[in-house]
Amino acid sequence: MTLALYLARRFSRAFLIVGASFWGILFLIDIVEQVRRFSDAQMGLGRLALISALHTPATMYNILPLIVMLSAVALFIGLARSSELVVIRASGRSALRMLAAPLIVAILLGVAALFIGNPLVSATTKRYETMVEHYQAKEGEAVSIGREGVWMRQSAGLSNDGKALAQAVIHATRANANATTLFNVTFLIFESPRGPVRRIDAAKAVLEPGHWLLEDVKDWPLGSSTNPERDATRQASLTLPSDLTVERIRDSFGKPSAVPIWQLPSFIAALENAGFSARRHQVWFQMELALPLMLVGMVLIAASFTMDHIRFGGTGAKVLMALAAGLGLFFLRNIAQVLGDNGQIPVTLAAWAPPVIGLMLPLALVLHREDG
Repeated sequence: MTLALYLARRFSRAFLIVGASFWGILFLIDIVEQVRRFSDAQMGLGRLALISALHTPATMYNILPLIVMLSAVALFIGLARSSELVVIRASGRSALRMLAAPLIVAILLGVAALFIGNPLVSATTKRYETMVEHYQAKEGEAVSIGREGVWMRQSAGLSNDGKALAQAVIHATRANANATTLFNVTFLIFESPRGPVRRIDAAKAVLEPGHWLLEDVKDWPLGSSTNPERDATRQASLTLPSDLTVERIRDSFGKPSAVPIWQLPSFIAALENAGFSARRHQVWFQMELALPLMLVGMVLIAASFTMDHIRFGGTGAKVLMALAAGLGLFFLRNIAQVLGDNGQIPVTLAAWAPPVIGLMLPLALVLHREDG
């Protein structure tokens, strides 16, 4: 028990040192990027540092498996250099029993990242995006999903200088997978400072380049009529100018990582109820659940290459092989995520296959070397 606590403490300390080093490097790189990005905004260094501090946790969270792998490499190389590895093995402790403590720490790190790090990163990411939108004068999300259906916001007509003359709020009960076709849709058009000036109901609205094509339309003139219902008109079809694009709508859904882990199931259900594809969010949710297993695989990869005594030589080559294997698994995880997002492989396979591969292959190598 004392040995297990000692190894767990050594691994935790290595993780803190490696993590702090990466955070400092990423923070400095990011603040340089923010200085370049906001060079015209005349922002102070303190505000730029705050923006970088809000952006860095997301990057750290994405490379957490690599940080754990490097921490494990530092642990085993340190034990080998001090000959503690030889003493532990000479005492009759098997490799698997010695690995139990670092593996438990890796599982705890994965659980903490899942239930503490994930919501924290979601909050800092939202705050970062809000500040960026504020200082770059960008518009907010164009699309919102709720229990009542799909909500959008767009410009409804432009002046000669390209400024919006009116804003339209769009509500639909359902939509197709990319929100370019809306059903049972309402357009409420506002002009500043007059307020609502027009309401349009349509059975169907299809987004085409530069405009919406509406079918089975009823149009109420709210701003120019004392009795809008009396003056309402019906048309078989109608075109309404729009600045929305397929790419802008897709980007408005945001990244799955921006949603806290405990809100993802309800968010996925809301997307599916509105008629959208929630595959990206399903893949992300399953990958988050598999994160502790991924960290265990990274520790095993480090152990399978670096659990030799220093006198056997080839330490540098073994560290490089461990880094190559860890990076290979990390990129395999990213490739599987892309394939899962595109529907080319099942969600479960995309999320769980890389961690299982990262667990089984190095474990087989450790057992092979243990049994001679």
